[in-house]
Amino acid sequence: MRIKSMRVILAGVLATLALGSVFSASASAAPAWKFDGTTLSGEENIVGAAVSSGLTIPGLTTTCEHFLYNMEIENSGGTGEGEIVELPLFDCGTSSPYCTVEAIEAENLPWPTKLMTVSSKPYLFIEGIEVAILYGGEFCALGETWVPVRGTAGGSIDNTTESATFNSSTFAATGADLTVGAASIEWNGVFPTEAFEWHREDALSVG
Repeated sequence: MRIKSMRVILAGVLATLALGSVFSASASAAPAWKFDGTTLSGEENIVGAAVSSGLTIPGLTTTCEHFLYNMEIENSGGTGEGEIVELPLFDCGTSSPYCTVEAIEAENLPWPTKLMTVSSKPYLFIEGIEVAILYGGEFCALGETWVPVRGTAGGSIDNTTESATFNSSTFAATGADLTVGAASIEWNGVFPTEAFEWHREDALSVG
């Protein structure tokens, strides 16, 4: 019985060590921010600027010709994270001849962000998104109404082009969801991104 008990204990120890190895492997695989192939130490400020980006509420797409995000980033525990501190939105209009955009504002900044891996691909995940849009137009169904956009967003990262892409596929991959009331909406945009402090002109990547 003593030998049998020792075998049971040994098996349990080995199982625990194996499980720990799995968790360690997962942790080491967590994506981190890098510049010129070197893992970021300390903090950096990066800016993503889309040529054009749009939010689609059922029946109406709102597009901004100048859509930027300003994000403070760092690596914590081997994983990239950060927060969006500014989201300037300019020259916005809609797909409807009856609706204009009188105002559009990002609210309750900063918004937390983190890097994640899905099916071996790196993604940027944004939480706590709050954008308010005021539409105008005498015949616009949403005219003179502040429309609240709330939720999360996930964008795939391309190290070759140093950009983040947001669309329905990247939302599905990361489990992100942006809503207006009970309705889910789409966000489409490609954001070339670069550093604006210590690593200006250094190649930005995730891995």
